[in-house]
Amino acid sequence: MPVAPSLARDPCDPLRAAEAATIDPDMRALIFDLDGTLVDTVYAHVFAWQRALLESGHPVDGWRIHRRIGMSGGLFTRAVAREIGRDLTDAEVAALQRRHGEIFREILPVRRPLPGAVELLDALRSNRVVHGIATSGRHPEIDGSLEALGVPPETVVVDRGDVQRAKPEPDLFLACQERLGVAIGDCYVIGDAVWDLLAARRAGMLSVGLLTGGYGEEELRAAGAFRVYRDAADLLESLDGLGIVLSGAQG
Repeated sequence: MPVAPSLARDPCDPLRAAEAATIDPDMRALIFDLDGTLVDTVYAHVFAWQRALLESGHPVDGWRIHRRIGMSGGLFTRAVAREIGRDLTDAEVAALQRRHGEIFREILPVRRPLPGAVELLDALRSNRVVHGIATSGRHPEIDGSLEALGVPPETVVVDRGDVQRAKPEPDLFLACQERLGVAIGDCYVIGDAVWDLLAARRAGMLSVGLLTGGYGEEELRAAGAFRVYRDAADLLESLDGLGIVLSGAQG
């Protein structure tokens, strides 16, 4: 898939102006991370990376890997290089990524939605609340997760192959925002990792943290979350705190 140009466009760009003209100023939108936010895949990714590294002769502690799940591949590779004490060649990086994918699918052949994730997405669709997914993962690796969540084809999904830079750069969230047609200031990013929240801050969006990825509440708040919830089920019960009122709720 061709890589899109950087989304940090000049505000005077006529394309940006044309896009802004289509934005509904009264609309709110939710932009979700995928792994660890909607599907229970974070620790499978940790184990897959750990095993792939071990097989290549590079043992790395699992907790160190966990702290970097969700960041861009380039930053992850540099972090691994620091752990093993030398740079990785392009061939080594490609082999590690390929083996990680194989092990990940072996460990987790069926993806499991996190508590409340399916119900939350169903409620948003039923109430026509604008939302999308922006993930550092790629097709076809993310397809099983989208299927498990019941995400229909018309849902906006932006993956790593759609942008130049992944988290903590803002490109994924800005690409999703543009495709949703909602103003940046009316987008809430929902994520489980500090990389999600840092990227949201760089995009100029408010962020909400979920505890389902293994980060603590204080860490998520320090990274920029203005609200932290236990999981998607807890968020569903608290959407009015984001100014989103579902049908049947008291406004």
